[in-house]
Amino acid sequence: MDPLNELATEVGKALKQRGWLLATAESITGGSISQAITDIPGSSEWFDCGFVTYSNGSKTQFLEVPEALLAQHGAVSEEVAAEMAKGTLANTDAHITLSTTGIAGPGGAVPGKPVGTVCFGWACEKRVHTERLVFAGDRHSVRTQTAEHALKGLLEFMQQL
Repeated sequence: MDPLNELATEVGKALKQRGWLLATAESITGGSISQAITDIPGSSEWFDCGFVTYSNGSKTQFLEVPEALLAQHGAVSEEVAAEMAKGTLANTDAHITLSTTGIAGPGGAVPGKPVGTVCFGWACEKRVHTERLVFAGDRHSVRTQTAEHALKGLLEFMQQL
């Protein structure tokens, strides 16, 4: 089993113990987190749904990320990651959510946001946690590292609740 599937399995066990549902909002990862989760037999017991909101318009339409926030901070920001996670929580039956937004490359870098910049959000009830990291490597590597970190971060977030 690869590391992403191992993490998804661990997340599933933790969610099942609590009787919680997870929902995801993915931009940079393009659904790979949801795929890793749904590769796990029985994941329907703890996974509600996943949004792939690649465009700013989809972030606004489906996750209620304010256009003004996107204009002010850009899609790759902790502020937007937080709103993506909160919007996913508000628009699903999930108890806990995660979000990813970033620049996988090879293009797309802007001043202050190099290729590999990724912002994460995790939300549960009224609590939200965000993080910004910069990963090294090619597009595939950045996306894989992002998916793995999102699930590791979810486990850490759950431990703090």
